[in-house]
Amino acid sequence: MSQKFDKSKLPSRHVSVGPERAPHRSYYYAMGMTEEEIAQPFVGVVSAGNDSAPCNTTLNAQADICREGVIAGGGTPRRFNTITVTDGIAMGHQGMKSSLISREIIADSIEVSVRGHCYDALVGFAGCDKSLPGMMMAMLRLNVPSIFVYGGSILPGTHRGNDVTVVDVFEAVGQFAAGNCPLTELIALEKVACPGHGACGGQFTANTMACVGEAIGLSLPNSNMAPAPYRSRDDIAVAAGRQVMELVARNLRPRDICTREAFMNAARVVAATGGSTNAALHLPAMANECGIDFDLFDVAEVFKTTPYIADLKPGGKYVAKDMHEAGGVYMALRTLLDGGFIDPNPITVTGKTLGENIEEITWNPDQKVFYDVKNPITPTGGVVGLKGSLAPDGAIVKVAGMARLQFSGPARVFDCEEDAFAAVESRDIAEGCVIVIRYEGPKGGPGMREMLSTTAALYGQGMGEKVALITDGRFSGATRGFCIGHVCPEAADCGPIALVEDGDIIAIDAEKGTIELEVAEDVLAERRKAWTPRQNDYQAGALWRYQQVVGPARYGAVTHPGAKAETHVFANI
Repeated sequence: MSQKFDKSKLPSRHVSVGPERAPHRSYYYAMGMTEEEIAQPFVGVVSAGNDSAPCNTTLNAQADICREGVIAGGGTPRRFNTITVTDGIAMGHQGMKSSLISREIIADSIEVSVRGHCYDALVGFAGCDKSLPGMMMAMLRLNVPSIFVYGGSILPGTHRGNDVTVVDVFEAVGQFAAGNCPLTELIALEKVACPGHGACGGQFTANTMACVGEAIGLSLPNSNMAPAPYRSRDDIAVAAGRQVMELVARNLRPRDICTREAFMNAARVVAATGGSTNAALHLPAMANECGIDFDLFDVAEVFKTTPYIADLKPGGKYVAKDMHEAGGVYMALRTLLDGGFIDPNPITVTGKTLGENIEEITWNPDQKVFYDVKNPITPTGGVVGLKGSLAPDGAIVKVAGMARLQFSGPARVFDCEEDAFAAVESRDIAEGCVIVIRYEGPKGGPGMREMLSTTAALYGQGMGEKVALITDGRFSGATRGFCIGHVCPEAADCGPIALVEDGDIIAIDAEKGTIELEVAEDVLAERRKAWTPRQNDYQAGALWRYQQVVGPARYGAVTHPGAKAETHVFANI
């Protein structure tokens, strides 16, 4: 028997209750709704589903199935869609400038749809990288009872008896350029690397943020790692719809769940699983929606003391399917809690605390994906924050699986990714150099592109550990090697990265967390006087508007002041 709800304090009363809302109700009757359905809470069920890429192709079906749970819980589901930009397809060309801005468009589009239609709660289904934080940002901004559902990862492909992912294809491009991979081999690999529906299988950005969803408490326990083709995803969708109605009944909201301690838990899981450096951009952006101070340095501080315990690609052996079979995110949380690395007190969408959820999990010593915190892969450092004269406001590097943690060499400077990729492709990069790709930051790009095409090509040529790469742009969660992103201030703001010249010595120490430009301050002062801003080609449209308002990567590259500037919260209208 579904429970009864009092709409007198719910947002949907503005579109469904009282004689003055008769015109509004006429639209609902037009869609075949009953009087009882109109009287129930309205639950927005938002999907980032589309035909752009396999990450998103199952999402609409999952969202449709979610309606069953909402109805069973006494609510009225209202389905709608948002966009995605799929990074694997946007990668390596101008289309990648549309990736990060898509996070803001996703959050904004969900916000305006929910505001316009006065929905009382939200269940969101996302697959590709930016759609995960974009959806969670909208949930935190609106602060209506919400549950986040990841659509699930792709199953690994098989090539010559080995599990492969799309990253193997990107790296094979580099091997082809180096003359070490015949074209027939590259074509054979591209045809089997992605065998069906789902997001990229390694611990790249999508799976990293799916782990964040569970660790921060916005997703049901062990719901996100089940691969997209698994039938269990239908059960998860129904459970999310039913549970969101419990949250409405309890008035348990996202900002009750996502406390500062919950953000620290989320950062722990990113570091422990060797997750994507993009989490250091998305966690501050999510925190901004709650009015919580949690910037790149706060994330890096957590990273410093977190053991690296998950043997996942790109630094390790396994993919999300293996992680799911090993016990999912909560298996990692189990050992992290036992080791004192997780705060058990934040509440979650189950209505229980994170600690109470974890207590239902028994550590499995026989699984191979997760190491016990008492015997980690390395004591710290799946991901490391850096600071120094080249990056006074911070930078980030993923060190999972790397043998070398220090690097020093002469700079080779490029003012855009295309020029750097052309140099890599023509093998015009010397061992021992530090490649600098600048004017690719949030404002300067605009859009803070990922550099997977360049880094994967370097790795494919056998240069992955023989050079370092530094950018004010981003790296894919699939990137490996000595690759430092999010350098702040960015070149467009005349940060030190704008002043680097070919041959300048740059020294990086990922153990100490430093990144230094070894050039005298008086020399830099002269260069700063001579510096002039660059004008990019985006002088109209969405990317023009984005560069007018986007903030620094240190604070999440956000485009509005966040909860600190609020005079009201939508959920309270």
